[in-house]
Amino acid sequence: MCGATVGGLSLDGVNVAKEAVVQGQVTRNGEPVGGAYVRLLDRAGEFTAEVPTSATGHFRFFAGPGDWTLRTLAPSAEPVDSQVHAAVGVVAEVAVAV
Repeated sequence: MCGATVGGLSLDGVNVAKEAVVQGQVTRNGEPVGGAYVRLLDRAGEFTAEVPTSATGHFRFFAGPGDWTLRTLAPSAEPVDSQVHAAVGVVAEVAVAV
């Protein structure tokens, strides 16, 4: 059974109206993957930022508006690229299966 917070990460204290939020969860066979790394790559594929996933497989970026690639690196898995569009006032939720 997944131990993730229902609805994903809490947005308490985040002024979504002023931020472009990209967040999500990394799973394997429906279970959260803690200790994976998620990279934020710009439109040219250049590295911008990286965060580790929490014990519940969650991650979050505050990105500039536009198109981004999330590259997920997890133990015993091939890298997974996911496309996402970030916009101010919107929380872009991304589910990544490795």
